[in-house]
Amino acid sequence: MIDSHAHIEMFKKDAPRIAEESRKRLRAVVDSITEYRKFHVWKSWELLKPYFGFIFPTLGYAPNEARRGNWEKVKKVEEFIIGHRDEIVAIGEIGLDYYYAKTPEERKNQREIFHHFLDLAVELNLPVVLHARDAELEVFEAVQRAGVKAYFHSYSGPRELALEIAEGGHIIGVNTGIDFIPAVREVAEVLPLESMVLETDAPYMSPYKGERNYPWNVEYAVKRVAELKGADFKEVERVTERNVVDFFGLKL
Repeated sequence: MIDSHAHIEMFKKDAPRIAEESRKRLRAVVDSITEYRKFHVWKSWELLKPYFGFIFPTLGYAPNEARRGNWEKVKKVEEFIIGHRDEIVAIGEIGLDYYYAKTPEERKNQREIFHHFLDLAVELNLPVVLHARDAELEVFEAVQRAGVKAYFHSYSGPRELALEIAEGGHIIGVNTGIDFIPAVREVAEVLPLESMVLETDAPYMSPYKGERNYPWNVEYAVKRVAELKGADFKEVERVTERNVVDFFGLKL
């Protein structure tokens, strides 16, 4: 199995143990190293670097950091991405989150920084990992205009839009919150396996109440998707793994 979206660095001092345990249970983890609060991309990079080859990194700027409009930090992250362009598999996560960004100024900051990194993805010819919450259509229209390959991680928007996103050649992440987020379950029901990847968003979105989430819990998502679709576990595992490998160009 492959966890297509996690944040192992957010386990802090436990990150090495989580990485090693994940390596015993999974083929790979795509880790979205993103600038967010106290999690600076350069510090997260050094923490996870010993595990590259099993962990495949992306680099981005979280929308809930972007709403602060700190362009000095944006430039530092941009320089770091450019300096590691040949070592990452995508830019992200980037995007818009209007659930948390309430004011016009915060949304303007998010939008400008999102488009800045979207332009960088075009320049570097890299796919993007997207965080879109209460702004799914706007984000979709932006990536369509930019002409980039996109992964809508932890998608919880309308099912009709999910199908349109899939028809546009993008992939959608179904996470381990599938049993407690109705929108995730609804999308899993209607989306073809060929357009789906499975993720934990660890340490968030645990399927087990009161516990942190772990990359190996992606097995829970495989199981639940198989049950929802009346499909074989191994078939769901095989197809969604292939989707991750193809989208990111993983060299396993």
